[in-house]
Amino acid sequence: MERGELLYEGKAKRVYEIKGNDDAYLIAYKDDATAFNGLKKGQIDGKGVINNRMANLIFKKLEEEKGIETHLIEEISDRETIVKKVEIVPLEIIVRNIAAGSFSKRFGVEEGTVLKNPTLEFCLKDDDLGDPMINESHILALGVATKEEIEAIKDMTMKVNDFLIDYFRKADIELVDFKIEAGRYHGRIILADEISPDTCRLWDVNTHEKLDKDRFRRDMGGVKEAYDEVMSRLGL
Repeated sequence: MERGELLYEGKAKRVYEIKGNDDAYLIAYKDDATAFNGLKKGQIDGKGVINNRMANLIFKKLEEEKGIETHLIEEISDRETIVKKVEIVPLEIIVRNIAAGSFSKRFGVEEGTVLKNPTLEFCLKDDDLGDPMINESHILALGVATKEEIEAIKDMTMKVNDFLIDYFRKADIELVDFKIEAGRYHGRIILADEISPDTCRLWDVNTHEKLDKDRFRRDMGGVKEAYDEVMSRLGL
């Protein structure tokens, strides 16, 4: 496997072509940390390693235990993974089980309030627009995804939520909310991007201590220690 041209550099990852392979990419995780649509920037030492290994572990389990197809092909180093060449659907797909962050601010709900049912939100992936919330009617009207794709995304996302709640609970971690992305791969909707403390709100079940990127967003300190704690509890 020979790394080719850098195709894209995002906030947390670099995406490279693979010479001689037209159906896969190589992604390399960075230690860069951003918040508030890139307005706040910094670094978390070792974050790239943690997110790479954790995302791959969870993706493997989702495939093996829940039959959810993901972009994962092979982890080749602590920071690098070969993935299927997907076309990312330009949506951030968010599930909330407990009120926190922007949800609490928007609806005046105290942070930590357990919601009566999981909520599913869509945001349009567009940094220039600030990733605005978008509903299913908007998605269809703008041609972002088809009705069939929306239904596939919703079904996949709620299955991911059910799995993650139980998976983290076994490590005494509460899944507050999370964000995923979906990709088109040979006509199918599959799970892409990552699942990590960057993309999930994770609280200690007993103390409600934050074990995720909120520690960076809110200048709480102990960010690396929180990520390491999640890794340790998951046995990585």
